This record gives sequence, C-alpha cells and structure tokens, in this order.
Amino acid sequence: MTTRAVVFDIGNVLIGWDPVRFFDRHIGADRRRALFAAVDLQSMNLEIDRGAPFRETVEATAAAHPDWRDEILMWHDAWLDFTAPMPRSRRLLLALRRRGVPVFALSNFGPEPFELAASRYPALREFDRVFLSGHLGVLKPDPEIYEILETDTGMPPAALLFTDDRPENIETARRRGWRTHLFDGPRGWAARLVAEGLLTQEEAR
Repeated sequence: MTTRAVVFDIGNVLIGWDPVRFFDRHIGADRRRALFAAVDLQSMNLEIDRGAPFRETVEATAAAHPDWRDEILMWHDAWLDFTAPMPRSRRLLLALRRRGVPVFALSNFGPEPFELAASRYPALREFDRVFLSGHLGVLKPDPEIYEILETDTGMPPAALLFTDDRPENIETARRRGWRTHLFDGPRGWAARLVAEGLLTQEEAR
C-alpha cells in the first residue's frame, strides 16, 4: 500500500521546544540543574499535556516549591521563549499541502500551549486534523491515541507515514503497521518524503 497521509509530531519536529536551553540562558546551567533536581517539572508538563489547565497547574507547582516560585512560573509566563522556528520542516509541511497530501498532527501537547504556539507559528493551523493529547486525554506512546487517529481519519495503518523525534513513539506506530521515520533533522525527513514519492527533490528543498 502506498502512503496516503503524513502524520507529524510537533515539538522538535515542526517547531523547536527546549526548556533546558531557556533556563540555562536565563538562570544559568548550575541553577537550572538544581531546579530540575528539586522540582519534577517533567511530571508537571505531562499533566498539562494530558489536558490539565496550564496556568493553574504551573501555579500549583510553584506554590508547592516556594524557593523556586519565580523560576517555575516562567514555565507559563515565558513558554513561547522555549520554542524556536524550524523553517525547513515548515516548508515540507506546506509543500505536502500544496501537493494535496493529507497531513495530520499527532502530538503530546496541552490545548492552551498549542494555541500559544499557533499564535506564533501559523503553520500549526495548516493540518487537515490535529490530534492533541490534551484534547484526547491520552499520551503517546499509548496505542489508544494512534487508534483514535486511525478511526477518525479512516486511514488504514499502512497508509500512514509518521515522523517523531522520540523512539518510543515511533515504535508504537511501527507495531501498529504505520510507516515511520525517526526524526533527527529536516534533511533526512525531506529525503524520506522524496523516497515515498510524496515530494520532488525541488519541492523538498
């Protein structure tokens, strides 16, 4: 079966997202390491990705760790500064759209952070469908979120080409029969889209 639709992860595939770099720049690497050791920011962020309210979740974590209150609040107040454009990935998405290839997003992303990101990166509005963990209440790599996409789009697994920067997310898709590409930069992703016959070399530049 040929590829009929392309599925993008968002963070570090279509836009950059790096809180470590942000905190290193603003509070220094030593203090950032101490912050990350003292506060389970990853678990906080996963709750937001599951759909917990953005501001309230960050403020509750800050209240529980008063010594780090100001730094934790940056997770909400400076969230867009965690991000960075990925111009070639954006061009590839838009090239697929021009070709008429259905494009879907499948991402661990809270609804409110997604709206913030879309305000800065309009390409996030270019998908035919967006499947966010925060809307669906389930995170990758849980197979349920992949099944939801299959069911809602009507696409058989073998017709889907999925790129993600996390090996565990790719592995679940592969086990379901999806075509997969572990994203390690836009050059390799562009080459894969050309190899699949979805874009020409010129379109993938």
